[in-house]
Amino acid sequence: MTIFIFSAAVLAVFFLIVMAVDCNRFVVKRYKCKSRILRKDGRIILLSDLHNKAFGAGNARLLAAIDELAPDLILIAGDMYTSNEGGDTSAARDLVCALSAKYPVYYGNGNHEHKTKLFPEQFGTMYTDYVKEIKKAGAHHLVNEKVYLPDFNMDLYGLEIGREYYGKFKNTRMDTAYLEKILGKPAESRFSVVIAHNPDYFKTYAKWGADLVVSGHVHGGLMRLPVLGGVISPAIKLFPKYDGGEYREGKAVMILGRGLGTHTLPIRIFNPGELVVIDFSRS
Repeated sequence: MTIFIFSAAVLAVFFLIVMAVDCNRFVVKRYKCKSRILRKDGRIILLSDLHNKAFGAGNARLLAAIDELAPDLILIAGDMYTSNEGGDTSAARDLVCALSAKYPVYYGNGNHEHKTKLFPEQFGTMYTDYVKEIKKAGAHHLVNEKVYLPDFNMDLYGLEIGREYYGKFKNTRMDTAYLEKILGKPAESRFSVVIAHNPDYFKTYAKWGADLVVSGHVHGGLMRLPVLGGVISPAIKLFPKYDGGEYREGKAVMILGRGLGTHTLPIRIFNPGELVVIDFSRS
């Protein structure tokens, strides 16, 4: 019994150390994307799920890593702050503003931004103040709208889906008609990139006509195990199909970042934050 208690204590301390380290570091993950529709090569940095985390004062470590990678575009796939009553958004706001001073930044909402927008009686002016500041700094805030980048022949869509699509223990069905209603139809002659916070509907995004989907939300499954991957999703699904990495469906590719911060359960085990790099080029 003494040996068992000692072994359990050692194991618990080990996991606590790993969690403390992984919650306070990030790694660079690189992907490549090719298409004949693109007009020229470029580099995307994908950020998601910061949840107001700061890597050094003013997120200095994160900013330095981004500068070293020299991106052409910054895409933000939501949940940069957490929807807590009276919560702080300053770390997220300051990061987005600092990036907007150097790079073109395109921001799509996650479920936390969406929640604070829908319930001002609970969150006050948190959302409107935040959006006002990042737009003032030059960020392109895309809420079910698109912007065309002629240099790349790229349409960038910022997708915000209803809260019913974030239910726990279930998946609400989504069809392409829903996407066409809020986004319109994609142009086949342009490379369509969708900033879609929730990756669970990748098959629908692909069927709609996306060429590249960038997502977050799942946080890598909190803890990652060999072979099995991420342990649990925000929808309370064990070993979710989409937990992080690259996925394909027909001509569509989804790059799912494992996020940078945590909320509610401050857990990251064998699962550090991710700074995602996507190098795209003409095939």
